[in-house]
Amino acid sequence: MTSFPAPIVAWSHPDDPARPLVVLLHGRGADETSILRLADQLPAGPSYAAVRGPIAAGGGYAWFANRGIGRPVAESLAKTMAWFRGWLDDVAPQGRPVVLVGFSGGAAFAGGLVLSDAQRFAGAAILYGTLPFEAGVPVSPSRLAGVPVFVAQGETDTVIPRELLERTWSYLVRDSGAPTYARRDPGGHTITAETTAQLGGWIAERL
Repeated sequence: MTSFPAPIVAWSHPDDPARPLVVLLHGRGADETSILRLADQLPAGPSYAAVRGPIAAGGGYAWFANRGIGRPVAESLAKTMAWFRGWLDDVAPQGRPVVLVGFSGGAAFAGGLVLSDAQRFAGAAILYGTLPFEAGVPVSPSRLAGVPVFVAQGETDTVIPRELLERTWSYLVRDSGAPTYARRDPGGHTITAETTAQLGGWIAERL
């Protein structure tokens, strides 16, 4: 149990429980409306839901308390993941495929969820962010064996510490066991049109 209120969720269209679910997770200081626009550029077929982080931060919302950029507080991350799973289990009982798509802080949250319960998800996209290292979730070798992962980074990203980007890339591509699609863009901390197009194709293959 947590003290967080019920999640605020925006849907691109009314949910159809018979369809796979793609959950969009915004960055720190943003909200669900900002990332929901991404759904317009992704393939038709799944239901798309954007969830608002439960912690007020920077004029918007966040998924966890930080001990530095890209470094979640373990206790905070555990509480928000439990809160999120309570919502997810209601809208997507076991058997309904779920793909997580997280940007920046939302990428760390998506990473925490899939690392904590890898078989729960049909895939996860880690966009311009880091996995939550040293935050109470396992990052052992082959932890994500068989779980498709899409990772995109900006070569000139100055928001997420470079060593965390490199560590995330190395773990996902070499150590995680996940079948990983990995791309680096020549830009910074923003989702490019090229990444969006590749992400759309990746989602279509998953679902």
